[in-house]
Amino acid sequence: MDAYFLDWANLLLRWLHVITAIAWVGSSFYFVFLDNNLQKPESPDLLEKGVGGAMWAVHGGGFYNPQKYLVAPKKIHTHLHWFYWESYTTWLTGFALFSVSYLWQAQTYMVDPNLIAWTRGEAVVVALAFLVGFWFVYDALCRTVGAKDGGDKWVGLFVFITIVFAAWLSTQLFAGRAAFLLVGAMIGTAMSANVFFWIIPGQRKMVTSMDAGEPVDPIHGKRGKQRSVHNTYFTLPVLFAMLSNHYSFTYTGEYNWVVLVVMMTAGALIRQYFVMRHGFKLGRNANPIPYAVVGSVLIVGLIVAMAPAPQTPVHQAAAQQPASFAQLKAVMDQRCVMCHGAAMQMKGVRVDSADQIAVHAQGIYQQVVVTKAMPMNNATGITDEERALVGRWFTAGASTE
Repeated sequence: MDAYFLDWANLLLRWLHVITAIAWVGSSFYFVFLDNNLQKPESPDLLEKGVGGAMWAVHGGGFYNPQKYLVAPKKIHTHLHWFYWESYTTWLTGFALFSVSYLWQAQTYMVDPNLIAWTRGEAVVVALAFLVGFWFVYDALCRTVGAKDGGDKWVGLFVFITIVFAAWLSTQLFAGRAAFLLVGAMIGTAMSANVFFWIIPGQRKMVTSMDAGEPVDPIHGKRGKQRSVHNTYFTLPVLFAMLSNHYSFTYTGEYNWVVLVVMMTAGALIRQYFVMRHGFKLGRNANPIPYAVVGSVLIVGLIVAMAPAPQTPVHQAAAQQPASFAQLKAVMDQRCVMCHGAAMQMKGVRVDSADQIAVHAQGIYQQVVVTKAMPMNNATGITDEERALVGRWFTAGASTE
């Protein structure tokens, strides 16, 4: 019964997390789009008000005229909307989901005894250290190197090196699936911390100065802009890390950390293309196509490099031989029943009888053969030959006789 309610918590938290993440990423992408499309107005009244950029857009049957003020307007005459709950709720639901799915069940989902046999407490502490540690490193880089002219390029380089190291280290400490998610959560935590510690506090100081009729310090806007730009480059790498746990071929290889780094790099490059694309149309930026090309080449190169070797005629002949239910049952008893039997029924699934195997045949095939997600972290040591046997049994009709 506990597992049943845990599954519901996982589902509802994941649903809410995705909803709020869409809202946060959508607003982030929209404002980057605005920044790259706003044009300096020629109208004297707009220039007098301090408008630094404006544009016209049409959507939903109406026309919109967004305007951006240099530093800040003299006065805000209508309701001021703050964009922060999208970020906060995304992080809160994401951390809750990470806690329910991974930290609470660290022995199952995070610990790989073949790497390090952590206790649950040890695994939780080390995982949280990744989240906190990356934020302190990244924030220190922004406050020191990033505060200098042209410093953002160096920040980008040092952050990239830090992420590469974290990707490698996490895969040496935890199961690949958890390691990928941990690196994504690490970066996502920094993104939300940017909003919480820098962007929103800086904007509040600007509004306070405006309300008091005092000059607005432009440093707050510059710092907020810096962190906001960083967040938009983090977005696609984080999304890949979050989605990767559904595709075991990405995190189960010997060099899984290289896969993570390459895909994150490709995502950042492709995001750079979209950031620059609109500015290029207006004659502000260089042609961004090379970024998209390099990002795409990295992905294609990875696909080619990871492609499985072709089977020899002997292996092909063996693969075509159907497997009997007795052979299938022997694999289930040895590799799966300890977690899906009478004593323990994880996810409410049992595979200790012919009737139960028949009910879950499709799921067995998907989890064991297609995604290779089960056994979790291959804790029971199932072999490729045994996975192939399960596949032959299913494709031959999944008979239980």
